[in-house]
Amino acid sequence: MSGMNAMMWTAQGILALTFFITGMSKLLAFGHVKRFLGRRLKGGPIGMSTGQGALVGVLELAGAIGVLTPPSIAPGYKPAMMACAGLALLMVGAVLYHSRRKEPAAPAVALFLLAIFVIVGRWGH
Repeated sequence: MSGMNAMMWTAQGILALTFFITGMSKLLAFGHVKRFLGRRLKGGPIGMSTGQGALVGVLELAGAIGVLTPPSIAPGYKPAMMACAGLALLMVGAVLYHSRRKEPAAPAVALFLLAIFVIVGRWGH
C-alpha cells in the first residue's frame, strides 16, 4: 500500500468512526445528548428537535458507511468521495449552526477539511 493510499484510508477511518459515534448518539440517546450539551454549552438549549437530531444522525451514519464503501460496489460513482462531499456539506451546516450560537465550530471545520482532503486525495483514482 502506498503512503498516500494509507493516508487516505486513515482519514476515511477517522471520518467513519467519528460520524458513526456521533450519528449513533443522535439516534439512540438524543435526549441525553441534548440535556448534556444544553448544560455544557453557553448557548443554552440546543434548539434542535428530536426529529431534526434523528435526521442528522441518519445522515452521519450514511456518511460513515459511505466513506468506507469500496469503489467496486458502485463502479463509476466513487461512493467514498460522494459520502465525503455529503459530510462536508453537513459540516458547513454545523459550522453555521455553532457560529450562530456563538459556540466553537473548530471540530466541524476540522471534519470539513478532512472530508475535503479525502475528496482531493481520491480524485482521479
